Amino acid sequence: MQLPPEDRILSPLTGWTRTHWEATADGLLAAVRRYASPRHALIDLPGPRPSWSGRRSDGLEGYARTFQLAALRVAGAGGEDAHGLLERYAEGLDAGTRTPTTERQLADGDGESWGVITDRGQAMVEASTVALSLRLTRPWLWDRLDDGVRERVGSWLAGALRHTPHDNNWWLFPLTVGGFLKDVGIEPDAAGAAVDRGLAAIDRWYLGEGWYTDGRPRAFDHYNGWAMHLLPVLHAQLAGDVALTRVYGERLRAYLDSYARTFGGDGAPVHQGRSLTYRFGAAASLWAGVIADSTPLAPGATRRIASGALRYFLDRGAVDQRGLLSLGWHGPYPPMVQSYSGAASPYWASCGFLGLLLPPDHPEWTATEQPAPAESADHVRGLPQPGWLIQSTVADGVVRLHNHGSDDQPADEVASDNPLYSALAHSTVTGPTEDLPDNHFGLELDGAISERGRIEPLGAGPGWAASAHHPRIGGRQLRGVDITSLTLVHGSDEVRLHVVTGAPPGTQVVHGGWALAGEEFETGTGDAAARAWVGNEDGLRSLARCVLGAGGAEVARSPAGTAFGPSAAAPVLRGRTGQGTSLFAGAFRLAGAGGNGELGEPRVEVEIAPRSSGGGWSITVLWPEGSEHRATLGTRSVEVTGTPGQ
Repeated sequence: MQLPPEDRILSPLTGWTRTHWEATADGLLAAVRRYASPRHALIDLPGPRPSWSGRRSDGLEGYARTFQLAALRVAGAGGEDAHGLLERYAEGLDAGTRTPTTERQLADGDGESWGVITDRGQAMVEASTVALSLRLTRPWLWDRLDDGVRERVGSWLAGALRHTPHDNNWWLFPLTVGGFLKDVGIEPDAAGAAVDRGLAAIDRWYLGEGWYTDGRPRAFDHYNGWAMHLLPVLHAQLAGDVALTRVYGERLRAYLDSYARTFGGDGAPVHQGRSLTYRFGAAASLWAGVIADSTPLAPGATRRIASGALRYFLDRGAVDQRGLLSLGWHGPYPPMVQSYSGAASPYWASCGFLGLLLPPDHPEWTATEQPAPAESADHVRGLPQPGWLIQSTVADGVVRLHNHGSDDQPADEVASDNPLYSALAHSTVTGPTEDLPDNHFGLELDGAISERGRIEPLGAGPGWAASAHHPRIGGRQLRGVDITSLTLVHGSDEVRLHVVTGAPPGTQVVHGGWALAGEEFETGTGDAAARAWVGNEDGLRSLARCVLGAGGAEVARSPAGTAFGPSAAAPVLRGRTGQGTSLFAGAFRLAGAGGNGELGEPRVEVEIAPRSSGGGWSITVLWPEGSEHRATLGTRSVEVTGTPGQ
């Protein structure tokens, strides 16, 4: 991939300008070309396939997702197509929508056909991407196709209008198809109905302040940005619907006001949720905010965050020696990959190139880069809708997300915890492990540590967030046991408190801190095993200290590592429950190079006393520089006052 020289005058923070985005898009598209079928309808990239998939499904995914990148590249250049991209994708449209039209013919194998769209079939996803790409390039592609090809493509796409999606963000795929078909006059009534159904579906999950769940009651993740906000706003813009743009633009603005704070100073998005292999697709909603004039960010700030995210992954090996995006985070990382992901899945990252739709003379491209929120000042922000608390420190650029509301649990079933959702905290520099209790509080019974299961948020505010859950082991809820959790933060420090009710006296308690990844670690314990710490070669430091209830601290290691490195280590506190209700408190810290990473330095004082009435405890956390948090904490009861943890 050939990139132009950096421009540290226009872009003092990343060095990247619009020409770098164009060159990156060109490089990614050139690399996939060799894997195209003879008539370009299938782009079958090398790599693992989902167990249910096959060459046609994966090849269609490769075609559709790279078509979106090509569409953004050409539309952003005003139709100029120096590399002949649209000619190849037009030929693919012709070949892909020919026979077969039945499942039997598909099984027999016939040419390069995409087959048919079915209920909850992968082709529905890719149909939406094809439709959006056609909508973006209509004057240069669709309007120049032969009538017969347009008829077949329209008929194939219309299959998405008549089939049922999964009950989550998938409702936006028929919506996106419907928006295009309505524009070009194909089945306009059915197309309009699909748009209405899609908007009605996601409105069921809108909680306010810009936050949607993704189908499941409390599934919060990056799909908020690269699906729930992106597709309705793009549809409204492309349809020229001012009223719709106003509604979804206002939601997007509210979302970006908090979401923009989740990118680290190094450009990394927070490592949380599913489909993380989409990587810099996380920038899509930021660009959408500019396109829809619905962003709270100053000109140059969106470009800084988006370019930072793109560089973060490219600089760390996201593109392999063949020029292909791998399934993983930095490079390949199979444990993180979802069962539905194939070799072409990472190219959903193409939506991160949405900024190319802004003309070269747009202020977002011409303004000097502005610092991202994580680079501007230390800040904390409670988000009651997802039950999150964002904490960032400007000295090291690390962003931490404390989770008291996202669990991805189905409404009527029991599912095992997914640590990418259920962990107590996530960050831009750490990821969950497979076999350590990192960022987890649980009860240990017969060698098994309890899971959180369904999380009930109890609130979030200045420097705090709280939740409750009924712990379970092996899918079985521990009868009569309840855990209420509260996180308080200041700077890079955290105090995590947990009230355990109903557990038998003497039950082992495990409270893990941040797991660092790397090849070599500095570790230790101190103060009669009341604290433990870990440091890695990147200058990251993780500390855990007993405050109340825990009787020992240790460092736990894992050879499995995380998405950030080949092995992992985390400080872990241990204790035991007493009679009745027990309170456990630990002080934790995650700090990067340049931050407050001094190992073992006491940073907080915690005063705890029984409440005079009503049960529970009164807690005062004294932070440096005189600020404090005061809380009253009991079983499923939390009240927090005091100075915000800034």
